[in-house]
This record gives sequence, structure tokens and C-alpha cells, in this order.
Amino acid sequence: MSRPFPPMQTVSTGLVVAVVGFFSSFPIVLQGLDAMGASGPQAASGLMMAALAMGLAAIVLSLWYRQPISVAWSTPGAALLAVSAAPAAGFSGAIGAFLFAGALTVLAGMWRPLGRLAAAIPTTLAQAMLGGVLLPLCIVPFQATVEIPWQALPVILTWFIAGRVHRLLAVPAAVLAAALVVVLFSDGPSVRPDHLLAAPVWTTPTFSVASMIGIGVPLFVVTMATQNIPGIAVMRSFGYAPVPGRLFSAVGGASILSAPFGAPATCLAAITAAMCSNEDSHPDRDQRYWSAVMAGVFYCLFGVFAVAITGFAAHADPMLMGTLTGVALIGVMANATFAALEVPAEREAAILTFAITASGITVFGLGAAVWGLLAGGIAYGVTTRLRG
Repeated sequence: MSRPFPPMQTVSTGLVVAVVGFFSSFPIVLQGLDAMGASGPQAASGLMMAALAMGLAAIVLSLWYRQPISVAWSTPGAALLAVSAAPAAGFSGAIGAFLFAGALTVLAGMWRPLGRLAAAIPTTLAQAMLGGVLLPLCIVPFQATVEIPWQALPVILTWFIAGRVHRLLAVPAAVLAAALVVVLFSDGPSVRPDHLLAAPVWTTPTFSVASMIGIGVPLFVVTMATQNIPGIAVMRSFGYAPVPGRLFSAVGGASILSAPFGAPATCLAAITAAMCSNEDSHPDRDQRYWSAVMAGVFYCLFGVFAVAITGFAAHADPMLMGTLTGVALIGVMANATFAALEVPAEREAAILTFAITASGITVFGLGAAVWGLLAGGIAYGVTTRLRG
């Protein structure tokens, strides 16, 4: 029997989930928005709306289905943006690509052939593309140790030591270390009381074939392959029966609604889904959906103060923010690389995808992720046909 109010254990679980989900990846979202040409107010709006979109989606979906449906922003998608060239139309062009990716996600949920096509992309190639996207970001911390050693090393060491205590503590601890470094090296930056709350900033989208294919399609593919589909699998592993099509359309709809305000992509979560779905969330599996609901509430609260977070981050050396982003993604890259190379017969196609994506090339207005996936797909198809 469901309670009208959440059990306290699920409130504390929801807080932990929100802290891990938000503070482990908000620097990546900011990096991605900055690479797309967002101004300071647009980046603050994007961070706020991304947090509100995933928070409200988690609340509504979890209450509606009485299942722990954990929702997130697309961290791999934000990482993709961080290494992509900004569209010719600037941030408005990126907004058009965000909307296109959201529309594809809605369509994947409603039209089974597209959903099956997204699911049919070989896992090795999708993970290789993700690994190639992450490589340039993951080497920044070590470049920073040469350029700004007294700022980068405390963050790296904190991340490493905290990770030995508990893996989920590593990045939040690194965020705290980076905040202290910013205070020490920036003469104590502060955020004025009248700049604590974020305000949404509307950006009218601009649509172009180049940005929709070069940014929108890879954003859709990487989000589906590394977030939405694994998120469904995690829930099923704990005995829940989510309806994939409806959930894909729901998070795609949230992406469409929040995109004009700067949010890149809303998706189902995988890691935090496990946190909400296991027995540590609550002994009674029928009460665990409250953990996802409360995580959504805390995401919304963090989102309201996004302008203070972005204002504080603006005082940081860009290499310091790059260090924070890099350490936050090292574990993701390790998992992606392992998954990409796991099948011996597919390694050549996977490493081709990885290398081309990591190269950062742009040809005919299309970024490296598109060419990497295309080349890897051709190699995969030829190899599979010859093997058959």
C-alpha cells in the first residue's frame, strides 16, 4: 500500500542521489553549453532548466507509474557538446539541434522502427563513439598539472583519495576541492544576494541541416545508447517493469520543453536508477519510487540556484573547470572503452570509431562523432558480412 508521504529513508536516499547526480556532472553541462556559444545568462538558464526538467520528469513519472524512475540530464551528451564546434548560427543553432534530438527521442518512443534502429546500433560502436568524445576531455587534468599545478593537483588528489573511500564520493569531493581552490586563487569570489536565483532565458532556435545532423543526431544516439536504454535495463534488473516507449517519449518531451531555455537533453538515468531501485533505497520495493520523487524535488531546488553556481564557476580558471570535468568523466571513459573493446571481432570497427571521433575533425560541417560512427558502422557491416 502506498503512503501519502515519503518514508524518511527515501528522503535521505533522494538527497544523496540528487547530490551525486547534480554535482558530479554540472561542470560538464557548463562546458558543453560554453562550447555551443552560450552566454553567462544562457548557461545559467540552461543549467537551471536541465535540473528542473529532470527533477519534474522524475517526480511526475515516478508518482504516475509508482516505480523508481530516475531521470537525469545527458552527461555523455553534454560531453559531446563540449568537444563539438559551435554551429554557424551560434547558440540558437545549438538550440535547434537540441530540439531535433528531443523530437527524435519522442519519435523513438512512439514509432517502434526508430526505437529499434537506435537499439540496433552495436553497443561496441556507441561506446567507442562515447570514448572518443571523452578522450580530449579526460586528458585536460594532466595538462593542467603542468600549466596550473597548485590548482589542478588538489582537485585530482581529492578525487583520487575520496574515490578510494567510496566511488560515488569522488566527484562531489573534487567539486568541493575546486570550490576551495577558486576561493584561494580568486581573492574570495562571492555571489551577491540579488544574483542567487536563476531566471529562464529564452533563445529562439535556428534550424539547419548541418547542426541537426552534426549535433542533433549524435546527441540523440549517445543519449539513447548510453542513458535511455541502459536506464530501462537497470530498472528491469531490480524487478520493475517500465514501459520503454512511454518513458522515452516522456523524457524526449521534457527535452523539447526545456531546450529553448538552453537545456541540452533530458533522459533516463542508469547509475542513480540503481541507487533508487535497490534495497538501500527502502526495504519495501513498493516504496522505493519515493526515492526518485525526492531526488526530483532536490534537483529542482539545485536548479533554482543555478545562477549562483555558474556565477561562482565563472571565477575559476578555465583549466581548473577542465580538470573538474576530466576527473568526473574518467570513470565513464574507462567503462566506455572497456565496453567498446569487449567483443574481439568488433574491435577494429570500434577502434576506428574511437580514433576518428577523438580526432575532432569537421568535414562538410559534420563533426567527428558523425564520421566516427559512420566509418565504424561501415567497417562493422563489412566485417560482419565477410564473417557470415
